[in-house]
Amino acid sequence: MSLPRIAVDAMGGDEGVRTMIEGAALARRDHDKFEFLLVGDQKRIEAALEDHPNMRGASEILHCEDVISGDEQPSRAIRRAKTTSMGLAVNAVKEGAAGAAVSAGNTGALMAMSKLSLRTMPGIDRPALAALLPTLEQHDVVMLDLGANTEADARNLVQFAVMGAAYSRIVNDFEKPVVRLLNIGTEQIKGTEALRDAAARLTEANEEGGLDLTFDGFVESDKINRGETHVVVTDGFSGNIALKAIEGSARFVTDLLRQAFTSSLRSKIGFLVSRPATELLRHHLDPNNHNGAVFLGLNGVVVKSHGSATAKGVAHAVNVAARLLEENLTQRIADNLAELGEAALSSNGNGAASAAGSEAAE
Repeated sequence: MSLPRIAVDAMGGDEGVRTMIEGAALARRDHDKFEFLLVGDQKRIEAALEDHPNMRGASEILHCEDVISGDEQPSRAIRRAKTTSMGLAVNAVKEGAAGAAVSAGNTGALMAMSKLSLRTMPGIDRPALAALLPTLEQHDVVMLDLGANTEADARNLVQFAVMGAAYSRIVNDFEKPVVRLLNIGTEQIKGTEALRDAAARLTEANEEGGLDLTFDGFVESDKINRGETHVVVTDGFSGNIALKAIEGSARFVTDLLRQAFTSSLRSKIGFLVSRPATELLRHHLDPNNHNGAVFLGLNGVVVKSHGSATAKGVAHAVNVAARLLEENLTQRIADNLAELGEAALSSNGNGAASAAGSEAAE
């Protein structure tokens, strides 16, 4: 049985069609059983394919010239879903023409289109945006939500924990990933009522053995990248702020090192001596090596590539989509929800959080 195709929005992203096609071609070296549906301007795609013979026989082109701009409002973008490269890529998943969609376009528009077209899977109230962040250990940490929901109640957080753990088991091969809720402290009395309620539900479910994860309370933001936690769960508002702070700190460190190593002749000599270590640091902090955020909880796989990703970054995003299809992420989440049971997911009576989703910035 052949694997489902991956639909690539070839028009999304800052670097253009050639970068998207080159990234898909690089990914196919590791996943050569996959075929692709390339959505976008046919002439530009065909020109890009000339440099990648391994893609020509494995790709079908769906011609489309209409593109969602980076600053377009999701509410407007949705109305053009049937005529744009992003919308057609997502619709291919809905119609079964592809198993996953990858786009480097407007994040808010992609989230809105994906949710409207694919809907959330049974047992999930809202999808969450999950990404992999580097740690001091040999594995990445899964963090969600990173911007799909500005607010989340206890039920949502429990669902996010289940989805994040399923994702971690696939990408990091952990049998029972360590899951913690992002909070302002690790004490049980800290945080909002929703956080404390979610912690209580996860603790109870964990003790009863109904989860393929190890819930270990709260984690503070300065410990996210230590590697001790495998999955960090939070609402989209806090998650997006934490993500931007981490990305900014990484850029600050690299820029500071660059300034320090070019400040004098002695510093330049020191750079040459320490170059192997600085190259390792640069590789570890390179966002292209962690590219590919996933909208978890939908009836289909949608992966968001960073708009400024290089071909290597696009390849990483496509690799994420391929592996999630190979490992059947959606079914795994459904099975875990069934094991968790309705008790842990029941409403806390405090009212649902606002349904308004934030437009997750890159």
